[in-house]
Amino acid sequence: MDLGKVETLVKAQQLRDQFDNLEKHTQWGIDFVEKYTKFVKERSEIEINYAKQIRNLSKKYQPKKNSKEEEENKYSSCRAFLSTLNELNDYAGQHELIAENLTSQIISELTRYTQELKTERKSHFHDGRKAQQHIENSWKQLESSKRRFERDCKEADRAQQYFEKMDADINVTKADVEKARQQAQMRHQMAADSKGEYSSYLQKFNQEQNEHYYTLIPHIFQKIQEMEERRIERVGESMKTFAEVDRQVLPIVSKCLDGMTKAAESIEPKSDSKQVVESYKSGFEPPGDVEFEDYGQPMKRTVSESSLSNSRGEAKPEKPSSKSKGKLWPFIKKNKSPKQHKEPLSHRLNEFMASKPKMHCFRSLKRGGSGPEDFSHLPPEQRRKKLQAKIDDINKEIQKEMDQKDALTKMKDVYVKNPQMGDPSSVDPRLAEISQTIEKLQFEAQKFEGWLAEVEGRLPVKSDPPRRQSGLYETQNNIQTTVNNCAQDRESPDGSYTEEQSSETQIKVPSTEFDDEFDDEETLPTIGTCKALYPFEGHNEGTISVAEGELLYVIEEDKGDGWTRVRRNEEEEGYVPTSYVEVFLDTNAKGAMTYI
Repeated sequence: MDLGKVETLVKAQQLRDQFDNLEKHTQWGIDFVEKYTKFVKERSEIEINYAKQIRNLSKKYQPKKNSKEEEENKYSSCRAFLSTLNELNDYAGQHELIAENLTSQIISELTRYTQELKTERKSHFHDGRKAQQHIENSWKQLESSKRRFERDCKEADRAQQYFEKMDADINVTKADVEKARQQAQMRHQMAADSKGEYSSYLQKFNQEQNEHYYTLIPHIFQKIQEMEERRIERVGESMKTFAEVDRQVLPIVSKCLDGMTKAAESIEPKSDSKQVVESYKSGFEPPGDVEFEDYGQPMKRTVSESSLSNSRGEAKPEKPSSKSKGKLWPFIKKNKSPKQHKEPLSHRLNEFMASKPKMHCFRSLKRGGSGPEDFSHLPPEQRRKKLQAKIDDINKEIQKEMDQKDALTKMKDVYVKNPQMGDPSSVDPRLAEISQTIEKLQFEAQKFEGWLAEVEGRLPVKSDPPRRQSGLYETQNNIQTTVNNCAQDRESPDGSYTEEQSSETQIKVPSTEFDDEFDDEETLPTIGTCKALYPFEGHNEGTISVAEGELLYVIEEDKGDGWTRVRRNEEEEGYVPTSYVEVFLDTNAKGAMTYI
């Protein structure tokens, strides 16, 4: 006999009285699998909740669109923090992956296996109980045949004794003796039959009992043992998978942490400090030295004050026109009228300390206002940056509208070539609307470029409403009044009035100054020619009238504001709309661009 079978038989012999204990143990094994499945499920829920909280945290601190936080991304520390938030978001994704793998590779598999295990266990113990019931029934039949055989033997003995007693008695008739003899024979026959039946049942029971303990029960126990070993092995594999799920995401988690470290190492304190300087640089120059006022002698002080007042009134017309020297320190208070006498220094300091900010634009900002359109409430450097940013935005919008116009033009051409695809005239209203929008945007860009040129001191202000040259002197007083009114809002933060700003504005408005800038410039060389596509009446200042089909010289190409500077002869030159002319630039001319 095979050694493994012998060991199985021995184990079956040892466990034949432990059938109920095995049933309890296998039920405990199933409960353990369900317990471990519940543990993994709770771990998965923890990972999901953790990932959700990490994502919400990352989303909470992400910079909002069109907010101040988005502007702060120019600092390396803010960019590093944003990179950290992005890496943290990826880190949360790995925890979501852990939860997903735990659910698919462990929870789902163990749940399915538990149902199979319950079904298999039920089948094995059903077979065991059936075999046990069968052997018990065989034992009962054997016991019943044994008791019947015993009873028949006793009855046969009593019948035999009665017959012998009757046969020995001389007083009993022969008929009674014969009757007793027949009764004894019958009882002996019944005893013999019970003996045969008992012998048959005994032999049958012994065979079934041998089969039960050496074949059926060992086979059932072997299946239960294999089932239990598979259960234990499956639990071990699940525990190993539990660890492998974490190990699989470690490389990605490590990359996320490396990304956070790299972002932290990219922080540049010096670059951030330079950004702060660039952001808040005002462009003002420091104030000049404070004049000495002699209080030693009353007479001399009186003379000094009068002389200072007179000298100030006389010297003002001789002020240099340089813009850099005309700038005032933003907190220096200056008299509004040149006729006022200079107050003692102590009084000026008292007024400076007691004064409150009266700048109109600052007050409007505190009330939630957006400030003047030309950003005149800002220092020069900040104003220049704001104007440049505004111009860039407008140029982007112009380019966007131009692209849309080109697309509609192509669509119209397709409709013209293929009328069945659509009506070409249906595109015209939209094209006209886009053209008007482009003209408005170009005017806006021209206006802001004029203000930018004013700040940078390069060109005269083109964006101011143009005047006819013939009526310039008639409207000069109105222009002067408007400039003075605007200048009243340009007060320094301490409430003082800055004369240089108004004087600079007044210098730019008269046509004489505008013409002087052209006169002072050297004659620009021609860089090409142009042909007027449409007639243009140059009523505005700085423009020139052209007739349709007229040929002119180009001396300055379009700078992005929608205007081209042209020359008719040595004396007549000015600006015309770029869209009104067809430009042919000389490729050999300096600074010329090639137009396709």
